Amino acid sequence: MDAVETKSATVFLKPPWLFKGSALYQLHLVKAATARTFIPKEFRLVEAFGYTLGGFFLAQYEDSPFGVFDELVVIAGIVWNPPTSCAWAARVLVNNHDACLHGRKDVGLPSHYAGFSKRIAAITEKRRDTSSGFLNRVGVGSFVRSTIKHLDIQVSEIKDSSEAEFCSMRLPTSGESCHNQPWVKAGWDLSLKCHFRVLGNVLYVNCCVQS
Repeated sequence: MDAVETKSATVFLKPPWLFKGSALYQLHLVKAATARTFIPKEFRLVEAFGYTLGGFFLAQYEDSPFGVFDELVVIAGIVWNPPTSCAWAARVLVNNHDACLHGRKDVGLPSHYAGFSKRIAAITEKRRDTSSGFLNRVGVGSFVRSTIKHLDIQVSEIKDSSEAEFCSMRLPTSGESCHNQPWVKAGWDLSLKCHFRVLGNVLYVNCCVQS
């Protein structure tokens, strides 16, 4: 462990760090009371009608200072950072030990090591035949069956010798290329360049995203 910590502190010390790959950013409404349990009291939550904006950031990096790895960032909500605001990461899961240690030691992120399981699943759905417009309107139209591919992802947090399922999700995909790059069709290509600055006892991460 000492050797790994030394590597993180020396090799990966100087920003900016460049990450390239594909990602999906999904936003959700989160109850403000729930979000506050993950955010320090000194930060003011951006909220309206009892809710803030949280969600998750799911990425597959093909090129980074740590090589190829997957990352899931759970966003608790939005906090004020005058004159603007920023997203607060409640939990970060990665399947690369160096990236996990770097996130904890050099960036101050709540990073945890995890396993990412991905597979393409085909689901058959029955839909009305849109070519039979009049028959559909009178309720006697025909149905057609179509096969839709989904990407099933399961994320499990790994600690010592134990493994616990953290979450699972199903994402829509399209095209045969999803077997080789399964997230490209579900999200978007990205180039992530990260800079860091320290104000007081808080580390701010400023990321420039090019898609």
